[in-house]
Amino acid sequence: MIPASFDYVAPTSLVQALEALRDHGDGAKIIAGGQSLLPILRMRMAAPEVLIDLGNVAELRGVFDDGEGIVVGAMTRYDEFLRDELAREHAGLLVEAVKTVADPQIRHRGTIGGALAHADPAGDVGAPALALDAEFVIVGPSGQRVVPAAEFFVDLFTTAVGDDEILAAIRIPKHTGWGAHYEKFVRVVHQWSIVAVAATVRVEDGRIAEAKVGLTNMGPTPLRARSVEGALAGCELTEEAVGAACASAADGTHPPEDLQGDADYRRHLATVLTRRAVLAAAGA
Repeated sequence: MIPASFDYVAPTSLVQALEALRDHGDGAKIIAGGQSLLPILRMRMAAPEVLIDLGNVAELRGVFDDGEGIVVGAMTRYDEFLRDELAREHAGLLVEAVKTVADPQIRHRGTIGGALAHADPAGDVGAPALALDAEFVIVGPSGQRVVPAAEFFVDLFTTAVGDDEILAAIRIPKHTGWGAHYEKFVRVVHQWSIVAVAATVRVEDGRIAEAKVGLTNMGPTPLRARSVEGALAGCELTEEAVGAACASAADGTHPPEDLQGDADYRRHLATVLTRRAVLAAAGA
């Protein structure tokens, strides 16, 4: 299907992008890499009057060290992120997740910020960002504000970014030396996650000193498995001990039901995948 007609604006600065968003109001739609938006336009599930393309806004791209964390520009493409030394050293969990996103073509066009702003619960960057305690830098007419990951994902395909605002960057506290693994379950290669688990752990003296676990597609937003994190603190690195600590992974979740599986199936998967992800992250 061919999209409905629209005008096209390509600002070269964040200020220009915000002005375009202000001038066109509800009729405008932001496009980043386009890997999520373009299919929606083709199916006419959205028909904006104007597309504001952020592809030429250089200040929204790149990975930078700000001391205690790294800052990822929202328009940084997946492939750029995977090749960045700062990302690999300090945000290994997000790197592991991005490796599983679709195929090389998608990873050369799709952007970190675009995926996060789209907020698909089956997307592969939300749960790692949540588990890493990321902060989201949002810019609008009133200036800049910073939103923690726990408050960024509001509901299905809904974030804290307002209609007149733009996600500018993601700040990730450094997790240097932490083990990381993203365990993703699909039936077809390059498919959206049926269920996935993002786990990063810090090991000391043969035990898990600290763990952070995020769940993909187990509710309308990415989720944090807090009970698992608490149970893993001080846990021995054995399959039995880790398995027992991960038994509550699906507690309090509300997974979708579709042709890929019902809620009970996904809850079972979440428990199994959490154990696998934690053990892999710990190198056990």
